[in-house]
Amino acid sequence: MRLASATVHPYRLPLRAPWLTAGASLGERCGWLLCLQDGSGRRGYGECAPLPGSGSESAATALRALRSLLPPLLGLAAARALRRLEPGGGSRTPAARSAVEAALLDLLAQDSGIPLAAYLNGARRRPAASATPPPIRLNAACGSLAGICDDDIRTACSAGFEILKLKIGVLAIDEEITLLRQLATVLPPACRLRLDANRAWPAATAARFLQACADLPIEMLEEPLATPDIDRLQALQDGTTIAIAVDESIRCLDSQALLARRAVRRLVIKPPRHGGLLPALALARRAGSSGVECIITSSLDSACGVTAAAHLAAALDNRLAHGLATSAWLRKDTGSPPVIGNGQLLLDASPGLGFVPDRKRLFVPLGELYCR
Repeated sequence: MRLASATVHPYRLPLRAPWLTAGASLGERCGWLLCLQDGSGRRGYGECAPLPGSGSESAATALRALRSLLPPLLGLAAARALRRLEPGGGSRTPAARSAVEAALLDLLAQDSGIPLAAYLNGARRRPAASATPPPIRLNAACGSLAGICDDDIRTACSAGFEILKLKIGVLAIDEEITLLRQLATVLPPACRLRLDANRAWPAATAARFLQACADLPIEMLEEPLATPDIDRLQALQDGTTIAIAVDESIRCLDSQALLARRAVRRLVIKPPRHGGLLPALALARRAGSSGVECIITSSLDSACGVTAAAHLAAALDNRLAHGLATSAWLRKDTGSPPVIGNGQLLLDASPGLGFVPDRKRLFVPLGELYCR
């Protein structure tokens, strides 16, 4: 069936508490839901939620890109429309492209009668056995170290999370080391910490932090360097048993050299930054073949974006804990997020993405929107 219409729903979702990082404080999440409908009435959904601080384009640029990308695709079959999209890895408007690609993949997976995760893995028709995606291990999204307390740690661990992620780089480094030591005293033996400094420190400070925390149960330190380069990252990684990871810095680094040298042990991958699920999956597979692990995460996306990222994590199925337990930070959402229980995210065998928007969401033709 050919694409018959493209409509969007702008959203503004308040957070339950400010999301603090080393460089910003976020109080709400804004973006657009995209709905592509084909001639049979089938609907595919994607989310365009740009966040420039996380490596994507601005909101105004993303909306202009949607207006440019979509009209030439109408009237085409979904498979042909997908081939017509510009390459994802080098896109200057990755969040917009990611939304269009996700909606097209949703339609194609529905047409094949299989979950999107199976479609991403190359399946093109319903298998004889169940196609239910595997459970996805998650880290708890605990927010900033500056705002965490002992009870928050106990609550997350009792909910089945074995990896607890905290934002650091907000306070003075010695104060943060002291707080981490205090939290470690209440952390159950099976649980570990995952830290994200959001490019807070110069290289010498990052090295001092790693040395001071070498005996703590920290399994990963993400984006420690204010001005990252491959040599400095490799020096940090060579000097610690803690996994060093890059996230937003990947767009300013030579990814081929980074992987070839194994300068870090992990990549943190957000589909909207890389232009969609397919380029993100390709990067993750290249990293895996180089011996670099990949974590799939959400940038406080709405239910649609989290669900898409969950299908990517299920397709990758590397048994690591991924960063997709973020929906509880939103006071409102665009639909029902995936089910989480005992520290795992569970997708069902529904064909396609499996996202259903809240019935109150009003989708309008793209031309009726304006840039804010």
